[in-house]
Amino acid sequence: MRILLCYFSPTGNTRHISRIISDYLGNLGADVTNKDITPLKSRDALPMSREYDAFIIGAPIHSHRAPKIVREWLKTLKGEGKKAAMFFTYGGFTVHPTHHNTREILTNAGFDVIASAEFLGKHTFNIGGWTAVPNRPDASDDDVARQYAKKLFARFSGEDLGRVGELPATDDTEEYLDAIEQFRFHAVTQLPTRNGTECSLCMACEQICPSGAMDASRGVADPNTCIACLGCVSACPEEVLSINDLTELWQMKLEGEKETESSLYKKQSKLYL
Repeated sequence: MRILLCYFSPTGNTRHISRIISDYLGNLGADVTNKDITPLKSRDALPMSREYDAFIIGAPIHSHRAPKIVREWLKTLKGEGKKAAMFFTYGGFTVHPTHHNTREILTNAGFDVIASAEFLGKHTFNIGGWTAVPNRPDASDDDVARQYAKKLFARFSGEDLGRVGELPATDDTEEYLDAIEQFRFHAVTQLPTRNGTECSLCMACEQICPSGAMDASRGVADPNTCIACLGCVSACPEEVLSINDLTELWQMKLEGEKETESSLYKKQSKLYL
């Protein structure tokens, strides 16, 4: 059984979970191909082909959905009836309607969605001063990822004929969700920059950029194309890239969501089967 696992992971959470799932599937006997679709050029060639029996997509949750770049890319695939599964990482806040929305996209692309899952992971905005589940994913999340891989193997192989049931939807319109997506840019008012600081020009920031926004030589992201994923800041080995201080916004976020740092950390990764 050949499985293609694609993951979008600017700051590493989704990559971590994808490796746990991939390794466990491999131990069970599956032949898994891992493809990092984070860098812009990685999505040029569509990887779904007749040589794969099943497909897995992993992505972070950005403002109630998978990132727009991922959603648009998924729409270009041709599922041809192949079984597919999803998993998402998030920083403790709103999850839905990510599962429902992504399943609709995959179903419309011709996939048969058999399962989904969500995993806690340090919030992207921790880079700017937030402290949302800073030590996740942890061993408990890894255990859930292995459970998920075991279930996926059974369903992909046909041993388990189950399919994921109803997934929580929303009454919110696409227009409203699009507006929510812009919150990232209301928060990150200073897009990634090194503010003129010299660096070795290793190009890591430019290479990982999902939208082609980061110019390593200038050390600044293009505001017209940056998606505020902060992958460039996370990837910089010299830590010269930065954004604006988000500390004050952190307290506002907790109060608005009626959460505390403790309540966020108590949340558990979850399977939808």
